[in-house]
Parts: sequence; structure tokens; C-alpha cells
Amino acid sequence: MGCQDEQLVQKVWELYEQISSLDNLKPSKDVNMIFTKLVLTCMPPNPIDVTKLCKKVQEMRSKLIRLCGEAEGHLESHYSTILGSYENPLDHLNIFPYYSNYLKLSLLEFNILSQHYTHVPSKIAFVGSGPLPLTSIVLASKHLTNTTFHNYDIDPLANSQAIGLFSSDSDLSKRMFFHTNDIMNVTNDLKDYEVVFLAALVGMDKEDKVKVVDHLAKYMAPGALLMLRSAHGARAFLYPVIDPRNLRGFEFLSVFHPTDEIINSVVIARKYAMPTHSLEKGLGPIILPNKCAEIQAFNHFNQGNMIEELAIEDKLS
Repeated sequence: MGCQDEQLVQKVWELYEQISSLDNLKPSKDVNMIFTKLVLTCMPPNPIDVTKLCKKVQEMRSKLIRLCGEAEGHLESHYSTILGSYENPLDHLNIFPYYSNYLKLSLLEFNILSQHYTHVPSKIAFVGSGPLPLTSIVLASKHLTNTTFHNYDIDPLANSQAIGLFSSDSDLSKRMFFHTNDIMNVTNDLKDYEVVFLAALVGMDKEDKVKVVDHLAKYMAPGALLMLRSAHGARAFLYPVIDPRNLRGFEFLSVFHPTDEIINSVVIARKYAMPTHSLEKGLGPIILPNKCAEIQAFNHFNQGNMIEELAIEDKLS
């Protein structure tokens, strides 16, 4: 680990200890200040590979990701409650401090989706939608205006809060559906969706994430697309990393690493048509050979603030 990496890890560790000492992670001046420092520390592009850090740091990172997930849940619940007090909640989404990031992330995901899907999907599932399902809202209202969205969350309170945001919107109230269920208990219904989004914090460690992906591979329709959120470099202290080698039963299509204020990387894969017994043998993802086409397609969108991941494809090819 280089000197620069040591300084980064030391800074993250100090912030982790401060976060761990807080009484709770609900929005407050202290909570907001510490998490802002953490995000600003991890945001700049950094070549650090968190998988190669020592066990002690790995354990800290796992705990920190869970703390970030808890804080994010509290933040979304807090603002969902505020929004729910308005007559037309969806007219006031910009009060959420990271709304502009969701606008950018959703546009990025829509552009990536459009490159790999030839027609407009009629049904999309979002797994881990939470109390403030901004991705579904932005995609449904700005990019996929005839698509129905089925939002899955294990928390009934989160779904109750989310449902309240749509009651006054005559269009979205008819196209947004909410299911209180553990996605691991959802089977045949998954075949109905042309695209499935998997939230970054569904499966907070590698083992849990792999279990969810394997379950989706078993029940999603052949040819359906899976969109996942990952993290790259120092941003992996905030969110779990998706290793394309763990996308068993899927064609790994591409991964994009933003270098601006969008924290999450975007991974896209296609459910591969193969016998179930092949999945059970642990057959890995199918890597598409046409790398140049991927870069060409996104030159107009990158504008210098996005990294196209090719190295891992080369390792896997």
C-alpha cells in the first residue's frame, strides 16, 4: 500500500470512528457534517483496490458500508416524510439534497439501457426501492413515460412512505406498484420484467450480493437486463463492489465508473439463455468481445468525466 493509500485509509478510518461514536445516524448537523466529509474524502478518482487491503481494513470497510446504508435509509425516510406533507409531493423533490445526483445517475442509466435494449421496456422491477424511490420516479417521469415500475422493498414502512408520494399524481399513481417482500422469496413474478434494477445496498457484502444475483439468474426471463450499482476506487468505502465474475448466468455487458459527483458505478448484464444445471455448476458470466463498440457508443456522453472499464474484461476473456 503506497503512502497516498495509507493517508486515505487513515482519513477514512478516523471518520469511521467518528461515525461509530454517534448516538444515532438520523439527519442532524453532526451526522450531515461527518458523512459529507466522508463522501468528499472518497469522491476523487483514486486507483486504490479495496480488495487488496489488509483484513483489519476490510472489516472496517464492511462496517462502514453498513453504517452508510443505515444513514442513507434515515435520510431518505426523513425527506420522504417531509415530501409527504405537501399536497403534490413530486413537485418538491429538489428539497432532497442529492436530487441532482439522481437526475444525472438516472440519465446515465437510461442511456446505458438504451444502448443494450432495442425497444422501450413495458415493465421494470427495482429491488430495494426504499422510502424515497427516486430512480423509479425520475425514469418514469422523464425517460420511460409509458413503462410500469414494480418497486420491491423488504420494509413495509418504507413502502408505505413511498406510496404516499404518488397519490396526487394521476399518471405515476397508475404506473408505480409497490411490493413488500424479500426478493429472495420472489420467483415466477421475476419473469415478467424486461429490466431489473438492483439497488447498491441490497446485499451489503459479497456473499449476500452473490446470493441475490444467483436468485435473479434463476428466475429472470432469458434476455432480460440486470442493472446493478457498484463502486470504484475509494468510493468502495461507501458502497459494495460488483465483481463481474460473480454475475453467474448473465452476459456481462459493461461497467461505467463516473468520476464526478455521481458516486455509484453502473453495471449492466443480460440474462443468458442456458440450462439451469449450467448455473448450478457455477458457470461464470459471458464476456462480450466487442469492446470498441462500447467506447464509441458513449463518446458523446462521457465528456471526460467517466471511465470505461476494460481491464477486467481483458482479464476474463
